[in-house]
Amino acid sequence: MSARDLPSLALRGVDHTARPTWRLRETVEFYRDKLGLPLVHVISARGWGPATHPDFLHFFFDSGNGSTIAFFYYLGTNEPAGMRERAASRPLPDDHVADATHTAWLVKGPDELRAWKQRLESQGLEVSVETRHEVIESIYVRDPNGYFVEFTHKLRPLTALDATDAQLTLEAAMALEDQAHGAGRLLDTVDAIWNGKAEKVAEHDLASSAPVWLSVPRVEEFAPLVSAARQHPECRVRTGKDYDLIEADGPLEFGRKALGFKPALWYGMLTGGVHGRIERFDRDVLRIAPAQAPAQA
Repeated sequence: MSARDLPSLALRGVDHTARPTWRLRETVEFYRDKLGLPLVHVISARGWGPATHPDFLHFFFDSGNGSTIAFFYYLGTNEPAGMRERAASRPLPDDHVADATHTAWLVKGPDELRAWKQRLESQGLEVSVETRHEVIESIYVRDPNGYFVEFTHKLRPLTALDATDAQLTLEAAMALEDQAHGAGRLLDTVDAIWNGKAEKVAEHDLASSAPVWLSVPRVEEFAPLVSAARQHPECRVRTGKDYDLIEADGPLEFGRKALGFKPALWYGMLTGGVHGRIERFDRDVLRIAPAQAPAQA
């Protein structure tokens, strides 16, 4: 049977996510009692075949819309080194590897997000400030195992432009990753991806010969950047099909507070791609200079 003969398939949403735990009582009390999620199912089993697989409990809490969050409690095993310290960590992304694995639950809107924050804090839990990403706003808390739990609401629906922009970003990143691996090194800076992305957007939409230019996807969260550029004496703004192109003949500088961007949005605002050399990009200031000319032989 060829790929053309296979039926069209699509996923129907998340059934459950699962994590290991070595803190049975604390985990039950957190999810059932503090968060109020019903305990709906438990599997208790003597291993799962291999002699090295311990006996376990696999228990599930209802997390809405037919989904559950589940935990494996492996009997007779010890909590790995480092887990106990993580449980006491603040709800900040201090360990990017461990915290990348987390669960995010959808709530109705900003009012419900604030209500969840109040509920969690009333249980004596430390909750992060509201964090606005590009298309969602979230709060974070740690469970007794140190896992991030995220509560989020959507700021806008995803569109065809988001999908196109995602494709261009990953095409640029994968090409650069291949080059880096071929040279025996790691792809270690997003600046290179932004530079490569700018070239991809130029092929897709608007090209420029200016020494400095930014491609900005035409979505509401980045509109303040384009508006500021229109008022900037050193900028020109051109409108393409999916992107706005900000051009400058020399160094270009923006301030975060003037744009009204929260840090999470600020640090990702070059996602549309940039042509030029990023001289400064800290919490408050972005400065882009013309790319350095190659050295003469």
